[in-house]
Amino acid sequence: MKINKRSLGSSGLQITTVGFGAWAIGGGGWSFGWGPQDDKVSEETIRRALDLGINWIDTAAVYGLGHSERVVGKLLRSLPVSERPFIFTKCGLIWDEQNPMQEPKRVLKPQSIRAECEASLRRLGIERIDLYQFHWPDETGTPIEDSWSEMLRLIEEGKVRLGGVSNFDIGLLDRCTVIRHVDSLQSPFSLIRRDVAANEIPWCETHETGLICYSPMQSGLLTDTFNAQRVASMAKDDWRRQAQEFNPPNLERNLTLRNALQPIARRHGMSVSSVAIAWTLSWPGVTAAIVGARSPGQVDGWIDAANLQLTPADLTEIARHIRRSGAGSGPSLPNREIARSRDVA
Repeated sequence: MKINKRSLGSSGLQITTVGFGAWAIGGGGWSFGWGPQDDKVSEETIRRALDLGINWIDTAAVYGLGHSERVVGKLLRSLPVSERPFIFTKCGLIWDEQNPMQEPKRVLKPQSIRAECEASLRRLGIERIDLYQFHWPDETGTPIEDSWSEMLRLIEEGKVRLGGVSNFDIGLLDRCTVIRHVDSLQSPFSLIRRDVAANEIPWCETHETGLICYSPMQSGLLTDTFNAQRVASMAKDDWRRQAQEFNPPNLERNLTLRNALQPIARRHGMSVSSVAIAWTLSWPGVTAAIVGARSPGQVDGWIDAANLQLTPADLTEIARHIRRSGAGSGPSLPNREIARSRDVA
């Protein structure tokens, strides 16, 4: 399968419009886990994504408290170097080994960033991280200038190819750019969670910074088969059980919106998941979407989103459904004409 690619901002790195998200394959047993996950199935799932043409994997040190990176690393070692995907990972969330269910601390101290980078390189079994990202803004009082200067040093040393951030606002992005260009911003973006479309996405377009959106299916809500009963059947350590969007009254609004996407999906002969992901890719400034999967079949369910071009009529209809459902917040209609020219064959 030939998947459309886009340039990650001004970096020159050409990435497929969807990438494999390795959060869920970290498994359970930690504060933001998705419940038990079979590592063999995880490897088969990643292989399926790569076989279908995806050329990057997004993971993080904190996913499974190192486990996701180890799973990805094992897979990488089984592939010829020429067939390896780009590897994106993150730092800045420090967990307590003695209390894995405690929420990790947001730490961007320079010495911590360096230590985490070295640990990620070991777990992944690689010499250089293609895109290294700060997972969240620091909560220890460390100036972002100190943190971003350490990222610059890691790039200069060859341990990191490109530097990015995640969950940053425009104020922090502006402070980073004084020191070095920000290659990418990773933000939550979906039909339900649309707030970054107002400010951060336009900022990225203007500054030639790549925008990678995460949770485009709102962590499974915007899929064909999700229903209220699924929440009750989730593993007890699945973080979604406590999330606002998975509980009333938000759950009912979100499922109403999901149901409204079904006729559009049928017209295109694709899944609701693919429509939801393609909607995020329709926004000018958005480079690509991270999409998670826990089985090869799940990859098959959304891979068509990579090349799906929603029409102006589709986008207008979706915006109407967003307003009627009352789901989420933020802008609801992208400027389609600008987005058309961004794909690279």
